[in-house]
Amino acid sequence: MGIDFDTALLRSFIVAARTGSISRAAQALGRTQPALSQKLRRLEDLVGRPLFERTSSGVALTQAGEAFLPYAERVLSLAGEALADMDRAGKLTGRCGIGLMEDLVSTSLPQELTVFTHRHPDVTLELITGGGATMLEALETGRIQLALCGNLQARATPRWTWRQPLVWAARRDLDWKTGPVPLVLFSQPCTRRATIFEALERAGRPWRIAFEGTSLSGLQAAVQAGLGVAALMRPSLTADMIELDDLPQLADVELGLLRRAGTEGEPMLDALEGLLRNLIVPDVLH
Repeated sequence: MGIDFDTALLRSFIVAARTGSISRAAQALGRTQPALSQKLRRLEDLVGRPLFERTSSGVALTQAGEAFLPYAERVLSLAGEALADMDRAGKLTGRCGIGLMEDLVSTSLPQELTVFTHRHPDVTLELITGGGATMLEALETGRIQLALCGNLQARATPRWTWRQPLVWAARRDLDWKTGPVPLVLFSQPCTRRATIFEALERAGRPWRIAFEGTSLSGLQAAVQAGLGVAALMRPSLTADMIELDDLPQLADVELGLLRRAGTEGEPMLDALEGLLRNLIVPDVLH
């Protein structure tokens, strides 16, 4: 007999993996920490191997957990899409521009959007990347209709939001402890900079700016070259980077979905928004 995975178990696993903390995941899911831990142990029993390991700042995925995560996300995505398809009548057609902040390009989102276009061949999607200001301008001009981004400012009210942890990342062989922490940062304007500086100063850790760049790929290249330490979302870490546990914890980044005004009730956009929301796990949203 095959193994049946309860979507509630998969959702608990995904939230714990994304937050890097059992306590934060339990809070996001509205459960107690012991109850969530029990669900995760049950899933590990089904899989037959540990999916998490303890760290000084919370939990991290084991090698088995890293391998299992994309499958869990895919199952949950298909379950949500199946329900959405059952609720919709008629054929989806049209064009939609979707904006993704760079940090989300390395997640499963682009792949799932490609799957969506295969299921709905009369839908054309355009993906663009950029910061919050770029997304707002693209929404206002009609270049895009949906945007997942940060740095939302007061100019736009997101339809829903979620929080993503920031972690310290460096090249595996970087010796960053012998002097001020060498920082790899996004250029101004960037709201993360203040968060980084405040965390280091509260911990009494001296720092210096080693590199500044305007793109995520630029920051990743600088870290890979050993220029310094960056504060990144976990999906943005590359294979040759490690997560550092001995620097002060950083505040989470708030992200949100924006939708172009005047598009309410359009079936294709409703379907895409529902897909995006399900992919980011409904229980994390607030």
